[in-house]
Amino acid sequence: MSAINTTPLVDVMLVLLIIFMVTAPMMQSGIGVNLPQAETQSAPAEEGLTMTITKDRFIHIEGSVININLLEKKLQGYFAGKPKKIVFIQADEGINYGFFIDTLDIIKKAGVEAVGLVTEPIEVKSASRKK
Repeated sequence: MSAINTTPLVDVMLVLLIIFMVTAPMMQSGIGVNLPQAETQSAPAEEGLTMTITKDRFIHIEGSVININLLEKKLQGYFAGKPKKIVFIQADEGINYGFFIDTLDIIKKAGVEAVGLVTEPIEVKSASRKK
């Protein structure tokens, strides 16, 4: 008989299907925030920690919500033993300015050396609207 044995192919395909089913929910990252727009482009580097602050005053770090009262300890634990302490903040443009400054103050108290602000580039208006 010269038939092709498809059993190993089916086994491999089932294993790949299971792997993709398990990893697909983990691929959904990011919290919906309206970032402020700026002419200069900014994006977080891979060596720092990205923190997201939503309009509802929720602080997200590494996929979990952190209470502002526990933020300093969380940052100190995260940066313990790391040579560079850099935080990138993705804050919703509708956030209360006082809350943002309070958060920034806690970040500095935790010993963070540099803080970067993530923005979106300004969209260029079409030529027809410039009249």
